[in-house]
Amino acid sequence: MAGFDKWTERLSRGVARRTSRRSTLAWLGAAITGAATIPVLPVARAASGSPHGGGGAARAPLVSTNPQDPGDQTSCDYWRYCAIDGFLCSCCGGSASTCPPGTEMSPITWIGTCTNPADNRAYVISYNDCCGTSSCGQCLCNRNEGDRPQVRPQSNNDYNWCLGTQSSVYNCSTAIIVGVALDQPK
Repeated sequence: MAGFDKWTERLSRGVARRTSRRSTLAWLGAAITGAATIPVLPVARAASGSPHGGGGAARAPLVSTNPQDPGDQTSCDYWRYCAIDGFLCSCCGGSASTCPPGTEMSPITWIGTCTNPADNRAYVISYNDCCGTSSCGQCLCNRNEGDRPQVRPQSNNDYNWCLGTQSSVYNCSTAIIVGVALDQPK
């Protein structure tokens, strides 16, 4: 046992002579930081089971085939999303008007009025949150056109609207056309 103690002491003293505490701490910090990046490697994203391979992968556009509803439903620039705040259900297994499987659409909504570029008419859009599973994490979109203060909750997109469902866990948001907006009196 004495031989092992002498060998350990010599090794420790040799390391102490050749290195400083700062360099040792810097090396340890770099090792910890490097280990933390392993989950973001492409292998980890490919194994995640997500159809889009994680948050940063390129997506195939979900372009509407209806000429009266033009645009890419996976893009934040899609015309129905003028007052949306949240993850787009069209990137999470649903569509602009349907929730992904395993989630429940909230009966409580906020509304907005968006202009359709196909006919230049304003439409009332109901924004429903889909609830029941953890956040989708795909296609975050925060557009606040016509957003009102929280004292007018029906026109504010900052609430968790999942409180009307069995689970208050938010997943994503839809944008459902309710009807044509009335013209403002002149």
